[in-house]
Amino acid sequence: MDSDLFSRRRAERFAQLLDEANGGRRHHVRSRADEQLAALVAVGQRLRAEVPTVEVEPGFRTGLRAMLVATAEREGVGAPAVTSEPAARRLAGAVARNRLLPAVTGRRARARGAILVGIAAGAVAVSGISAASENAVPGDALYGMKRSTERAQLALTGSDLSRGQLFLDFARTRLDEAASLRGDRAGFSGVLDDMDADTRQGVRLLTTAAAQRSDPAALDAVNAFVTGQRQAVSGLLDGATRAERDRTRRSLALLDAIRKRSDALRTAIACDLPAPAVSDALGPAPTSCTGG
Repeated sequence: MDSDLFSRRRAERFAQLLDEANGGRRHHVRSRADEQLAALVAVGQRLRAEVPTVEVEPGFRTGLRAMLVATAEREGVGAPAVTSEPAARRLAGAVARNRLLPAVTGRRARARGAILVGIAAGAVAVSGISAASENAVPGDALYGMKRSTERAQLALTGSDLSRGQLFLDFARTRLDEAASLRGDRAGFSGVLDDMDADTRQGVRLLTTAAAQRSDPAALDAVNAFVTGQRQAVSGLLDGATRAERDRTRRSLALLDAIRKRSDALRTAIACDLPAPAVSDALGPAPTSCTGG
């Protein structure tokens, strides 16, 4: 389906077809887009007839609400009206002009409404698919949806601290996936690569926040993650092939390096050192405290 499906004319035609399908008056016109739009009208009819019964994940609900609130703020929805006299005169003039607008304006309004209904219905459907994809692993049909949901969560997260925590949560998820991929050398190694990448991203965000704020609280989250994750990763060694053990040890070495970095940063903060100027994949690299 081409990218301009919801251009103005097609949106207006889509609204007309929805009106007709729902018992409205027939519009004695045809469009070259009718064949494509017919499939969407059929989907709209099914959605009206069969409301999907899905359980929306709390995280998805929160993220969707945050997205809608942000969009409303950006578009000025709910902003107080300007009540100055010149503005009032302009408003009165606009109302008078609106009485003369052609009927197409109403169709455009219905088209926008139809699109918004479609978006809302799609959000409900996506939430159900998101829930179904929760236990997907690489190679499953819904795994792409699972990763897309994670990227959406990151996009809706406002602070580096929260984003860092999310990356560490994703690293835990990758570990669960790895446990399901024993015997699949490529899949096992690939998901551990993703796990380590998520781990580095999360740790970098948290250690940077700790150094910039001279506050070790974020390092507590890093240390708690390392403690639990190292124990869980070590469990992958039991019954593993030689290749799986070698790959698992690389992830364990990364966790050990993270713990050393966290401890060094904690010491630097305690010494009241300035935020380190040098940084790498794990975040700021502090210098040693000098004795005094």
